[in-house]
Amino acid sequence: MRKVVRPLTAVFFLITLCAFAADKNKAPAAKSPLTIPVSQIHVGMRGVAYTVFQGVKPEPMDVEVLGVLKNMNGPKGDIILVRLHGAKAEYTGVVAGMSGSPVYFDGKLAGALAFRIGEFSKEPIAGVTPIADMLEINAFDKTPGGGLPTASPDSANNTTRTAGPGEPVRLPGQNVTNYLKPIETPLVFNGFSEEAVKLFAPQFAASGIVPVMGAGSSSGEKQPEPLEAGSAVSAVLVRGDMDIAATCTVTYIDTERLLACGHPLLQFGSVDLPMTKANVLATLPSPLNAFKIVNTTEPVGAFVQDRHTGIMGLLNKEPEMIPVTLSIRSGSVTKEIHYEVLNNAKLSPVAMMATVFNALHGINDYGEETTYRVKGLISVKGYPDVSLQNVFAPTDAGQPAAFLAALSLGDRFGRIYDNPFDVPAVNAVKIDFDLVKERRQARLESARTDLSEARPGDEITVETVLAPYRGERIVRQIPIKIPTSASKGPLRILVSDGDTLDRMRRGMPMMARKLDLAATIAVLNKEHSNNRVYVSLLEADPEAMVGDKVMPALPLSVMNVMDGMRGTQEMVVLGESSVNEVATPPLDFAVAGAQILTITIK
Repeated sequence: MRKVVRPLTAVFFLITLCAFAADKNKAPAAKSPLTIPVSQIHVGMRGVAYTVFQGVKPEPMDVEVLGVLKNMNGPKGDIILVRLHGAKAEYTGVVAGMSGSPVYFDGKLAGALAFRIGEFSKEPIAGVTPIADMLEINAFDKTPGGGLPTASPDSANNTTRTAGPGEPVRLPGQNVTNYLKPIETPLVFNGFSEEAVKLFAPQFAASGIVPVMGAGSSSGEKQPEPLEAGSAVSAVLVRGDMDIAATCTVTYIDTERLLACGHPLLQFGSVDLPMTKANVLATLPSPLNAFKIVNTTEPVGAFVQDRHTGIMGLLNKEPEMIPVTLSIRSGSVTKEIHYEVLNNAKLSPVAMMATVFNALHGINDYGEETTYRVKGLISVKGYPDVSLQNVFAPTDAGQPAAFLAALSLGDRFGRIYDNPFDVPAVNAVKIDFDLVKERRQARLESARTDLSEARPGDEITVETVLAPYRGERIVRQIPIKIPTSASKGPLRILVSDGDTLDRMRRGMPMMARKLDLAATIAVLNKEHSNNRVYVSLLEADPEAMVGDKVMPALPLSVMNVMDGMRGTQEMVVLGESSVNEVATPPLDFAVAGAQILTITIK
């Protein structure tokens, strides 16, 4: 009997040993680490920080406390000043993408590497955001951020640096490079041409972003290694056939959420950005611009907060992005581009402009003399689609048609988001571009009427002459009827392109008012295309606009009654009324120009 028991015991021991070995190789379940408060940090303390220099595995760096800087990161915002030690840290210095690297003393989490000193520091000295400040970030906080931070790199004038929060306020005599500022977060533009990035760099800089080209890519491939404190993690702004992503380091992770960066990306407050794992291909040392070259990999959730002391992501959450489909047709060949853009009031319009221009610029048929016929829609949940239909041709000032098309789309996005009443949920953007390999632009050269006097109810003819670019003049006869209610005296006739009419409607009084989303979309859908010549009759009587509704030629008595509505009904009064409007059929040109004619009504 003993002989049987011993083999069974041995087998049981081997099974237990194998199970123990398997458990040992498994990543430990994420749990909340012990933390150490700033009050227990003192000069000379030694600790360790973790970051990824290459691959996906965090590596340790020795840390020495130099002191605590009180109120350095805002009121009650202390920063722990440390020096990094170790062969890699001393060689690379503090690099972009290292922000968020967790710092431990006596096995307790103290905070995240988040700040560095100047541009050419000879020592790897960094500032640490205390973990207590980062743990204050709340997933349920829906308030917007507090605007751009007050410490940052010189984003407005340097398009070669990695991205960081907004431009600092510079005081006379202040040398900004001597002070702690957030470690830059590499914002990589993958699949973008250099011209596209440079062209829209000022718009991104205005939102606190400085683009970086070619320092990484996006693969979407599986990354079996689990996220842990010290892992690289990316926030995605655009994904698909072109990508924009920012990468920093995980500071804290549990079963539901993670905290990263130790400073804001843009301090937008509540956000909804895809969160992915990341693979560091290399860490590039440089006295001026050291950064990590990163591939973003598989999605793991969504970043939901972008706050003063860091960003927070929820694991396994699916973000809501805006799907975009661009169809570019040149002759018999059609190229489709698919991608998704973040849903954010400040960045979505800029991202749409940059991606549309980049898509048009990145095909073989692109040229400086190219014209685009554009047709499409912006789908907003719960509202009518915003229609897009226009012709864009290069201008005499040298602006390419692709840039003008991108600006037009960005303007519509900006106006959809710019309302204080409703949060737009953009479901989709679909745009067709029909490419013409020549400059299809026509200038309004002259306009005249067949008479100088008329009576109410008469029909007059306006003759226009269009001068196409390097083409023969085109004459168009445009009949228009004078309303029977027209007042005696001078009547102005505006002959113009569609953009001139829309600018007249969006004059200074209009710019000052904010419409709700329904009225904004209605106004957008009433705007004029730029491939027609319009004739508008303008009377001297005032015109009132309430929301998207127009009430022309109001008597003075009615205007006096309505005057008290201005503050509550979003009413705008214009000095002239458009009492009739006609247009030519669609032309195969982008029309530009305007002229005023005057006749007398008897």
